Amino acid sequence: MDETKRRLSLRHRAAALCATVFFAISLSGGVVRAAEDPTLRVAPVGRTVGVKLFSDGVLVVGLSEGESAARESGLREGDVVLRFNGREIDSTEQLRALIAENGEARATLAVRRGAKTLTLNVTPHEDADGVCHLGAWIRDSMAGIGTMTFYDPQSGTFGALGHGVTDVDTGALMPLQSGGIMDASVKAVKKGESGAPGELRGDFDLTHDCGTLRANTDCGIFGVIDEPDETLRALPTVPVAGRGEIHTGGATILANCSGGEVREYAIKIEKIYHGAAPTRNLLLRVTDEALIDATGGIVQGMSGSPILQDGKLVGAVTHVLVNDATRGYGIFIENMLHAAGLGG
Repeated sequence: MDETKRRLSLRHRAAALCATVFFAISLSGGVVRAAEDPTLRVAPVGRTVGVKLFSDGVLVVGLSEGESAARESGLREGDVVLRFNGREIDSTEQLRALIAENGEARATLAVRRGAKTLTLNVTPHEDADGVCHLGAWIRDSMAGIGTMTFYDPQSGTFGALGHGVTDVDTGALMPLQSGGIMDASVKAVKKGESGAPGELRGDFDLTHDCGTLRANTDCGIFGVIDEPDETLRALPTVPVAGRGEIHTGGATILANCSGGEVREYAIKIEKIYHGAAPTRNLLLRVTDEALIDATGGIVQGMSGSPILQDGKLVGAVTHVLVNDATRGYGIFIENMLHAAGLGG
């Protein structure tokens, strides 16, 4: 059975974009301009945005129990179906229509699995109602809330989240075909507690994009804002810090926890990691009582909140520790800039 396409309102809670657990992902190295160019400056933002993302092809998020056409063909969870009988797939509805048109005849699937593109032979099964299907659950879109980290006024480039948009069932990075960000307003906060991370709740307008997504990467989502609003244009730029400039101790984050208001809150950088995981570079603890009173600490939707230290942008919040909402992880800003194409 194929899953109905999801184009979610922010009111629905299925796609909050701040992860509650951490899993390591390798990142190929590279020297970024942020570490070498002291003139590079961007504007820290810290305001919440709605995010909608439509996938390139459709992502297989599960297989039906028992025998099915999908299992017989070798289709796997995490595969991305690109073409059916040579026709490109843009949505779940389109794939369902092509299967219905094909019936129980043998067909071919072009599938992306990791870095490889495979061709699988599949014969759809007809169920008791006369409907042909593959026996795979698929998804082609996601929506949710996150925080914009930075805006580069010279190029119009923005970065947000500090981690990629992944499928909620498989953890696979959603392959981006198109998407955008929208202005969002925080209406309420579910406070985080030990074992139960909190979340920001609010609304955004799915009909109007304020920015266009260009990339969904392990280090965040990135795109372009062609016509920045007055608030964005008025933001001051600050230097960006190379990882060697960051130190343990006091720092601040910019976060949007009520309406559209962005405030600065005190945190402490407790530990710095220099390993391969791109989104777990900084261990953070919220020390600001105002933020703890408002949210309990770090909550879902705060992914991407910029981290400032010594007058420089050093990173972004990425994850909360499930058993301690006042603590979480952050990413080096140079990792985000490299992924955004602003690094050398």
